[in-house]
Amino acid sequence: MKLAEVYRNFIIIAFRSFSLKTFNAVRIISRNILRSGTSMLILGMFFILISCKSRGPKEILDTPTSGNIKISVDESFQPLIDTEVFTFTSLYQRAQIKAEYKPEFDVVSDFMNDSVKVMVTSRKLSDNQVQYLRDKLTIARTITFAYDALALITNKENLDTLVTYNNVKDIFKAQVKNWKGIDAKSKLGKINVIFDSNKSGNIRYFKGLFEISDSLGDNFFAVNSNPEVIDFVSRNPDAMGIISVNWISDKDDPVSRSFLKKVNVLAISQEFINDGSYYRPYPGSIANRSYPFVREVYLITRETYKGLGSGFIQFATAQQGQTIVLKSGLVPATMPVRLVQVRKE
Repeated sequence: MKLAEVYRNFIIIAFRSFSLKTFNAVRIISRNILRSGTSMLILGMFFILISCKSRGPKEILDTPTSGNIKISVDESFQPLIDTEVFTFTSLYQRAQIKAEYKPEFDVVSDFMNDSVKVMVTSRKLSDNQVQYLRDKLTIARTITFAYDALALITNKENLDTLVTYNNVKDIFKAQVKNWKGIDAKSKLGKINVIFDSNKSGNIRYFKGLFEISDSLGDNFFAVNSNPEVIDFVSRNPDAMGIISVNWISDKDDPVSRSFLKKVNVLAISQEFINDGSYYRPYPGSIANRSYPFVREVYLITRETYKGLGSGFIQFATAQQGQTIVLKSGLVPATMPVRLVQVRKE
């Protein structure tokens, strides 16, 4: 067999796994154009190099432990979800999860528009939203993942750190607008309430809790994030901020500790019990609901198969993921929690 014929057969065999169109083109070239073994070898090597580049790395399959997805997350829960995603993708290195942090309204919009398959929020879908998805043959599954609390924070110069449930309610209903309405001895002026966004789940929670359908008073102001709320309150003695306790609850996180040093965290009484007890949003008072402003954190998926989104949810609600919740200063929802009361002698 001639050398040219050997090269020609080699090239045809190398390209037989390609598409029919490419394979036929190679056969025609090898039959009609190439005459010498040297030119055959050069073209063969050229085709092989091109084919290697064109194929590139194999696509990562979407499975519970591999793939590439986006999830939409309420900005309130960024510290917790950052840790969950980092741990999951460290364990499963073929998994890539990009968490996009936004106000609650935008998170739900992403989910309903099918921009993401998984979202993390503190509200369930409405009945109308569930029905809309069903009409599109999509079933949304909701899993309670953790219990969070909304903390009320004030400037370090503000000495009023004990506030009743009704005090907070009166502030939201515009029946109290000055700090003297909370404490007659206060030297502070107007209560400026600062929250993270007009699309925020934090402010939605209080409006729903206190049954407020109208606009809030002129002493309520939105910024852009929970950290901005902390920063604003730390610089303004008259301010009271609303944040997710997730931003200040992890005592081992240097960012959380730095935020906590800047502000006071208010202790709140229970709604119907006036026994002189006040509670801060610590894990124990969140777990037994003695702190009054507790909410659930949900993982909601619209995946129609067991892909990476389902795998991440399974991890977050299993022992490792729930341990991260506990470590962050929140309360796990799918793992038993043991409360220990320490008495001071």
